Amino acid sequence: MNATAGNPTNHFTYYPGNYRWSAEMLVILGTAPFGGAEISEVDRIGRKLRDQVGDDDAWFQAWREGADLLRARAATAEAKRHPLTAASNYLRACFYSQCADHFRQPKDEQALAVFRQSLDSFRKFAALTDRPRIEIVELPFKEGAFPAYFVHAENSREKRNPCVVRFGGFDTQKEMQYLRGTTDLVRRGFSCLLVDGPGQGEAIRFRGMHLRPDFDVAGSAALDYLATRPDIDMNRVGIMAMSLGGYYAPRCAAMDKRYNACIAWGAIWDYHATWVRRIERLKQAALPVPADHLLWACGVKTFDEALKKIEGFQLDGVAQKVECPFLLMHGAEDAQVSMAEAQQLFDAIGSKDKTFRVFTAEEGGAQHCQRDYLTLACDVSADWLEEKLK
Repeated sequence: MNATAGNPTNHFTYYPGNYRWSAEMLVILGTAPFGGAEISEVDRIGRKLRDQVGDDDAWFQAWREGADLLRARAATAEAKRHPLTAASNYLRACFYSQCADHFRQPKDEQALAVFRQSLDSFRKFAALTDRPRIEIVELPFKEGAFPAYFVHAENSREKRNPCVVRFGGFDTQKEMQYLRGTTDLVRRGFSCLLVDGPGQGEAIRFRGMHLRPDFDVAGSAALDYLATRPDIDMNRVGIMAMSLGGYYAPRCAAMDKRYNACIAWGAIWDYHATWVRRIERLKQAALPVPADHLLWACGVKTFDEALKKIEGFQLDGVAQKVECPFLLMHGAEDAQVSMAEAQQLFDAIGSKDKTFRVFTAEEGGAQHCQRDYLTLACDVSADWLEEKLK
């Protein structure tokens, strides 16, 4: 599926001709500066798969084996009282487990077991690492609670620190957000709240929370939780979400004025229309995961049912209500969401303080959510947040 989507000439493609697998390898490699991957390990697994490109079961098995190897190393190091060695191996094991799960459809017992291992690995990392300090927390709302991590600010003498609430998108979760610049924000004196909202991570897998257009229930639950903490300055709380988060973040900021800054890391304008186009040309569409992920995320059996579920995923009439400072980051060669859609979103944003940062092929970062130059996007977003919240 989607073997020819995207332009392979302006960025590294590990598996030429296969958009989805190559895009995922860029995502994995990009986390190396944040401890999510080791290039040698990634290449060893990647080379094993060169003769099986497109075989998602082979992908699942290879990345699961890679994660299992690191978990075993971590456990050995932990038993020998080498906590930092154990921590780093647990962190990579978490990510490799989630990479294995990423293309697994349906989400069968094997996939769920691997995802449980990823959560266990991250929690062991959080317990063993020397920095940053990470709390496992729950964000109550009227229908239950969202799982989250609170990552403490560093290099700050303030009693109340600014905070960034972070969400993933259609197919990413809070552990992956940790590996996309969270430690840089923490070093700059921001606390971070990493959340699995509806349709994400353990919230959908183990709590039955499917995709819903009123994602702001999670955004407001995050703020309600932060308001209980004496170490957070509620006048300096921003929200940041990527990919489908380009819908989530503006909606949350529009519906809850307690947010003081908003970053859409990748644009979404009309997600329903996006999927109508994708379904019409599934074999050529640039998809980050197998198309059946949409059915699973919506909790339905057919694409017609899924399209009905996501009819409300539109920002016209919502974007206009965003009043806080707003940053939109988008790649000029994003094969999943067009520049025209990004421009529509930016033009509609109601804030008088808004910035549209386009990443070009010449500088790098032109792919979806800057997967081809992650550190550049992290620097841009962190600098902007410092300017707006510090």
